[in-house]
Amino acid sequence: MAPKLLPSNSAHAELRKLGEHISIARKQRRLTIKHLAEAASVAQETIRRLEQGEPGVSIGTLAMVLLALGESGRLENLLAPATDDIGMVIRVHDLPKRVRTKGKKRQAVPQAESQAQDAASASKYKGF
Repeated sequence: MAPKLLPSNSAHAELRKLGEHISIARKQRRLTIKHLAEAASVAQETIRRLEQGEPGVSIGTLAMVLLALGESGRLENLLAPATDDIGMVIRVHDLPKRVRTKGKKRQAVPQAESQAQDAASASKYKGF
């Protein structure tokens, strides 16, 4: 079966890098492909394909390999909202320009009274 091609070169490069990282992690743990395949309940050829960065390997297989390597929390934190920089930028961009309280409308304060209140507030904090 011919390997599936991705429309994006950068996506394919990321899969190859992920496969390389999995291979390094396996070797650091002194696991053979056979032992990792047994621990993840997949075929040895599937581990080879994953380590080569082939896009046809299922995400379920990746989850089982991460579990076998002792890295089960990695996948669930992949796009966690707390670490999603792009999502944060979008949320900040979408903040309202002004915030108004809900409920009773404020009664208009006569302009002279409002100016007197502002002057009193300013003199109160003048010592800072």
